[in-house]
Amino acid sequence: MAKALARHILVKTEAEAEQLKKRLANGEDFATLAKKHSICPSAKRGGDLGEVRPGQMVRVIDQVIFKKPVRTIHGPVKSQFGYHLVQVFFRD
Repeated sequence: MAKALARHILVKTEAEAEQLKKRLANGEDFATLAKKHSICPSAKRGGDLGEVRPGQMVRVIDQVIFKKPVRTIHGPVKSQFGYHLVQVFFRD
């Protein structure tokens, strides 16, 4: 079965997600920004979702984790929880 290692930042607005994405592009640390801004419980782990298998996350996030290029910051991706920035480290 496929699995992946991913992390994300979850915020309430698309504008906030866009702003954080710019800060990441400018070299700011993902984990630091996740701890400060993410509204997901994973924030305390720097946004780390750990090992994820297909179907564990909401569908739109699942699709990013298992279909989009790794080591890239994807988003903002809208879900019922808010707007996500998602980064996948690896998947098999």
